[in-house]
Amino acid sequence: MSIYGDNCPLVLTPQQLNDLRSDTGVAVLDASWFMPNAPRNAKGEFAQKRIRGAQLLDLDHVASPNELGLKHMMPSPEAFAKACEDFGISPSSHVVIYDTHGVFSSPRALFMFRTFGHNRSSILNGGLPAWEAHGCPIDQGHATAPSKSVYPPPKMNDRAIRDYLQMRQNATLNPAGESAAEIVVDARPQGRFHGTDPEPRPGLSSGHIPHSRSLPFTAFLETNNYEKDGTTATYTTLRSPTGIYESLQTALGPEYTKEVMSGKRNIVATCGSGMTAGVLWLGMKTLGVDNIGLYDESWTGYASREESPIEKTTQP
Repeated sequence: MSIYGDNCPLVLTPQQLNDLRSDTGVAVLDASWFMPNAPRNAKGEFAQKRIRGAQLLDLDHVASPNELGLKHMMPSPEAFAKACEDFGISPSSHVVIYDTHGVFSSPRALFMFRTFGHNRSSILNGGLPAWEAHGCPIDQGHATAPSKSVYPPPKMNDRAIRDYLQMRQNATLNPAGESAAEIVVDARPQGRFHGTDPEPRPGLSSGHIPHSRSLPFTAFLETNNYEKDGTTATYTTLRSPTGIYESLQTALGPEYTKEVMSGKRNIVATCGSGMTAGVLWLGMKTLGVDNIGLYDESWTGYASREESPIEKTTQP
């Protein structure tokens, strides 16, 4: 069992993870994911360079089938349990997740583990680049498969997930006049939220869900520089709780921020496909916000349906 026991932090530093490497109860997963139009391949990059002892978690591979054919949806309890068994992860394992951007797709993987009640889980702040920048050990080549474990199918926390019908119903409620309305924050870039920039997925309208607020996931992140192969490379890390709170208040205003922080009003994160909404989820969890959910299909699922009302604005 990890030295943290049942109180595993949401976020670990490279030094903290390096101190855990000799712990047999720790499992490290690379959950790197790239946009469909990105010229990068997670599997190929994993073989070239990874944290020593890590295994590759393909969020698309473990996902449940979706009626619209969407990727990386939440898996069924059985699919999640099987993936854990294949990774040699047991319910007592401390799972540490990272990605190659720094902080990008690892929060979505952490959301998956925590939503299935596996609270012995964390992300590596800064991911593989931060690990490398701190001089920590790297593996290359073929990864050795671990011994399989036993992982009973867990119960999913349904309160953490929103579906299309719930989002449609909530969109009919104006938070200014309806105390039951959930605040919806959208992690996409502002141009896509306002409808002035196109979506990266062909044929999909940009814009936003009625009454939602723009909160780009980058507002919760900081950019860091480090020297790599004679050039300056960058990676992202999660901002401090103070910085995250300031960004949240800028997006929501003082009144709604107070209601969310006190638990009086629920908040739901959405994005393009359900990936970077995990960054907003993680940031708010670090503030102690428990009343946060995630719209699994996100904008791709919402805007793909012709009956969905879409709002566009001409300015932020």
